[in-house]
Amino acid sequence: MAIYPLDRIAKDVRIALDRNKTSNALTDLGDVDTLSLEDIIKSKIIEAVKRVHSEAPVYLLDGGNDFSSELYWRGDNSGWMLLPDDFMRLVVFEMSDWERVVFRAIGTDDPEYAMQRSRFKGIRGTAQKPVCAVSIRPEGRVLEFYSCKSEEAEVVRAVYLPYPKIDENGGVAICGKCYESVIYMAAALVLTALGETDKSQLFIELSKQSLI
Repeated sequence: MAIYPLDRIAKDVRIALDRNKTSNALTDLGDVDTLSLEDIIKSKIIEAVKRVHSEAPVYLLDGGNDFSSELYWRGDNSGWMLLPDDFMRLVVFEMSDWERVVFRAIGTDDPEYAMQRSRFKGIRGTAQKPVCAVSIRPEGRVLEFYSCKSEEAEVVRAVYLPYPKIDENGGVAICGKCYESVIYMAAALVLTALGETDKSQLFIELSKQSLI
């Protein structure tokens, strides 16, 4: 991921709005309210990054943070790891004896999750077709993994996307291939804030198309 200055992102959102000429409210604000419009744009950037990073296909994600930590085994060659507090989305997880990697973690409300508690090995995730799930334990949020060939297995890769934030230098980490989508999504959120919900939908569609 690359760090993009907040001012640059806001400028690109403003350009997108001006170029598309879709907002009467934007035009009506004029020079007097330029600063307040800038504030609105900047206030929507983090939410835009969150939405795009959450929905983007894995092949467009070009970074993330490692969350390798102590493994806790359940006794059936499956186990769990504590997740960082800022965990938003799994990018990739792989154990050393798996034959494939996992790019998506299911939730506890997914029908597949109930299958992971089956006493029959073939129904649970296996080393040939592993499954990961984000769950809650008394210790906090965890990533459960099903299953390994033995408890001798080790973590090979464990990468996640954190919730976006503005860093101490006024920058935001964004996956490069998602940047254009973020700009359009931020523009859509700005239009919604200005009361132009119909026109914001046009930018939402542009944001989605940028992820194809």
